[in-house]
Amino acid sequence: MSAAARRTLATARRVLAQLRHDPRTVAMLLAVPCLLLVLLKYMYDRQPGTFGRIGPELLGVFPLMVMFLVTSVAMLRERTTGTLERLLTMPLGRLDLLLGYALAFGLVALVQAALASALTIGLLGLQVAGPTWLVFAVALADGLLGMALGLLVSAFAATEFQAVQFLPAVLLPQLLLCGLFVPRADMAPALRVISDVLPLSYAVDAMGRITARSGVDGQVVADLAVVAGSALLALALGAATLRRRTA
Repeated sequence: MSAAARRTLATARRVLAQLRHDPRTVAMLLAVPCLLLVLLKYMYDRQPGTFGRIGPELLGVFPLMVMFLVTSVAMLRERTTGTLERLLTMPLGRLDLLLGYALAFGLVALVQAALASALTIGLLGLQVAGPTWLVFAVALADGLLGMALGLLVSAFAATEFQAVQFLPAVLLPQLLLCGLFVPRADMAPALRVISDVLPLSYAVDAMGRITARSGVDGQVVADLAVVAGSALLALALGAATLRRRTA
């Protein structure tokens, strides 16, 4: 095993150990998306068609938002407490650090996506025409995207309050333009162009296609690749912009 891989794994183990001693954060990561999906189900209890239409799409949106919030605050806390500065005086590169965080929170996203998918398709009775493993794959990719975006924006915040403020600044425009409220084809041309470069649009499109079409649709795979590529790009930009401490 290379030295870089060992450093990445050591960082991931440290982050997982911190999470193990922070049950409230773990509960937020794993339970909140599930609770929101249950709330959504019973909001539309008398309109099952509505839940069947928007449930799969929000199955991807809720984990993304929670992962974004937790990871942005977690990385900022590393800087404000001086932990990040001490770590970077060691033979630990910025990319090693972010990959360690990505690995740790990626494992959490894996569990998060499994729980939310099993709840929605199992107990809540959501019907999808496509394979259920593809629903899980898109939900996982959305969680990883939220994690990567959270790590990226943490470099631009000086306080935890500022990190939280990035949630509406970064995610709400994507939520409004992703096609969840208005079909993207019906938007004004300028908004459609903006929507086409936002990764959440492809996550919502993928979930919509899985709901409506059986089998593995090539367009779903392409959408999934865009979401995964956006997460990798956000991690790379995060490594380039990461600062040792706040100003």
